Amino acid sequence: SCSSARCDPPLPLPPSMTTAVPPTTTAAPTAAPTGAPRGGPPPLRQIALGDLEHELATTRRVLERVPTAHLGYKPHEKSFTLQQLAAHTANISGWGTTTMTTDALDFAQPMEQPALPTTTEELVAAFDAGAARLRAAIEGASDEALRATWTARRGERVIFALPRVGVLRGFIVSHLIHHRAQLGVYLRLLDLPVPSMYGPTADEGTF
Repeated sequence: SCSSARCDPPLPLPPSMTTAVPPTTTAAPTAAPTGAPRGGPPPLRQIALGDLEHELATTRRVLERVPTAHLGYKPHEKSFTLQQLAAHTANISGWGTTTMTTDALDFAQPMEQPALPTTTEELVAAFDAGAARLRAAIEGASDEALRATWTARRGERVIFALPRVGVLRGFIVSHLIHHRAQLGVYLRLLDLPVPSMYGPTADEGTF
């Protein structure tokens, strides 16, 4: 959880994969998906992007609801302000780009902290820019790169070391979902409309 200044990464989950059904002898062969070998599974980047795109779109809808007038709101003295939580959520895709472009991240080392957005428009713009960079990094990745081990550490202590594609699912996508859910609670406590995510809300009956 990242409800305070300390942020411990969640346990990453392995990605799921599907296998194409081979053509029968009585029917014409079915064309393989773009970028996928005929008769085999799609490239890992295709799986990773399919998962990511859905969550990015949902997260953007939530960030669009964050009101400039309430950025200083915090539900508890130990909580982030709405501004801090929304900025952290918007910047998680940057951690994904780091995952794609490095072999490890050491939390014991100083890290540059991006400026906090001061308006809803700045918040969404920061999110869009980070999401675009992450998409580009994944689109250019080979299966070999996505299977390579990526390590999170704090000095000499290894927090986890997993295939890069697993880090994307657990450390990035699940992390994003976690904080997006917290934003939903903030919106509800502020009596603001909560957008649908995985199903209808009291404010939106469809999704």
